[in-house]
Amino acid sequence: MELVALAAEAYVYGYPLVRDLSVVEGAMYTGYGPLPPTPFNHFAHADRPVPPDTPFVSVGDDTVRSVAHLDLSGGPVLLHVPGQDSAYRVLQFVDVWTDNFAYVGRHCPTGTRAGDWLVVPPGWAGRVPDGVLGVIDAPTSVVTVVGRSDCDGGAERVRAFQEQLTVTYVEPGTHRTGLPAPDPDVPEPLRFFEQLRVWMADFPPSAPDRAYQDRFQPLGLLEEGASPYVRADPVLVRALTEGAARGGARVEEADRADAVRAGWVMQPHLFDYNLDHHGVGTIDSPEWRIADREASYLTRAVAARSALWGVHGYEAVYARALCDAGGGRLNGAHSYVLRFEGRPPAEAGWSLAAYDGAGYDGAAYDGAAYGMAGYDVAGSRIGESLAGRVPAYAEDGSLTVRVQRERPDDPVAAVNWLPAPDGDFRLVLRLCAPGAGILDGTYGLPAVERVR
Repeated sequence: MELVALAAEAYVYGYPLVRDLSVVEGAMYTGYGPLPPTPFNHFAHADRPVPPDTPFVSVGDDTVRSVAHLDLSGGPVLLHVPGQDSAYRVLQFVDVWTDNFAYVGRHCPTGTRAGDWLVVPPGWAGRVPDGVLGVIDAPTSVVTVVGRSDCDGGAERVRAFQEQLTVTYVEPGTHRTGLPAPDPDVPEPLRFFEQLRVWMADFPPSAPDRAYQDRFQPLGLLEEGASPYVRADPVLVRALTEGAARGGARVEEADRADAVRAGWVMQPHLFDYNLDHHGVGTIDSPEWRIADREASYLTRAVAARSALWGVHGYEAVYARALCDAGGGRLNGAHSYVLRFEGRPPAEAGWSLAAYDGAGYDGAAYDGAAYGMAGYDVAGSRIGESLAGRVPAYAEDGSLTVRVQRERPDDPVAAVNWLPAPDGDFRLVLRLCAPGAGILDGTYGLPAVERVR
């Protein structure tokens, strides 16, 4: 039983690495959603917001994505970033363990200026080219850059920004064309552990995590060379198989913990598991780090399962509601009202969307989106890629949103109408650059009141 418990720990610990690199591999050969297949060190650009059933998207999002998977095994690369004059644009840097280790955007010391960033692999000690805005130290030799652009200004403005995002080499070197391959002869039930073994060796984590993963020696995860899982001892096979099931159940249970709670569920600290690598644009302070390292592994696995490549709460926060204030499941057969007492405290804008919730399991979402735009503090419109509605505030500054299938007869209510899908659905409130009231919980999100 000790081996089973150890295998369960290894599953939770290693799940983010395997999930991340599986999606990276898929990106190179099949693409995902509106993003086409793209090799290392090139950007893939979406021409519309990524749908919610895309592998790395778990919550409503009204931004357009640009994604590049950088391979630094042959040396550093130069990333050119155009000036960012929109309400919300950010380039997020994620290592293969799913740690967000840098952001180029409003939290960056250089702000939203145009220029080049040098992205360097672990241990690099070369010469920094003249004129770069700064150096981004990557914790692993493969990293993912996720660019998010709001739709302010329309598709042409987004496209112009995307076309200027470029990646170039600065040193001669041989870069990967694919990921290290697990042994194809390993039986399918052990494939997860074989992927973990191979990728863990090629992409070592921080020193404290390496010390933790030394405990997995009895599972064969630290073996080099030939795979120990091709003809593994039956006792080990049973332990790994049962351990994977237990570890997966542990992650799923943690992910579901708040899924059916009445009202809003918001997790501004879901991505605080990065304890070791804080580069440009990040906030390196105790309130943005999980104090217990072992506890952080489960949080990291939950985030990888339900919100892969999500951002720290100071960049954006997503609140979701599956149930109304009385605990009833949101359903298109009913009508709901939300009253915002004022504009939500989000410096770079907000949006509200309803998503078809058929088959919702806390990790995968189905169906189309119906959305309402918001405003940032400067009055710049966002969310145009969704329903494109401009909400109308009352004289007292409040905003009342009606959520239902049919368009309201009252013309005033129709302005603030959010169409609801048939059957079960969920609401997602997206807040970019949220204010202190969101992050400390003092801002009360509006109750979702069923009125019919």
